Amino acid sequence: MRVADVLRRKGSTVATVGPDASVTELLGELAAHNVGALPVVAGGKLIGIVSERDVVRRLHVGGAALLQAKVSDIMITEVTTCSPGDDVGDLAAVMTSRRFRHLPVVVDGTLTGIVSIGDLVKARIDLLESERAQLQNYIAGS
Repeated sequence: MRVADVLRRKGSTVATVGPDASVTELLGELAAHNVGALPVVAGGKLIGIVSERDVVRRLHVGGAALLQAKVSDIMITEVTTCSPGDDVGDLAAVMTSRRFRHLPVVVDGTLTGIVSIGDLVKARIDLLESERAQLQNYIAGS
């Protein structure tokens, strides 16, 4: 199964945040979209990613003043991305080993989607369920 298959089911709409947004605004966007991370986009280009985990870790160190900081102050700038043709199993292994949960999908430098580890796990479970049902039908002679 490929990332394109996941995006077909999930959709390719991506909520983003700008680098000049405040951390308070970021938290509002995370809550509004019910997501754990947002790609940071400037001038139509992906320049970073920021997650709830990034906020919590820096809040612990910097206190409430962090809420007035800019997203650019806390975002991760070395973003691992994937393409629609990438294998879901391979990406799940990378995400698990590198301990991140969100992966922007990029085509020709343009952000076209985002997948989470939950999306990938769900896709793999759906595939296994489908294969199980096919095997049961085959064995039952249907």
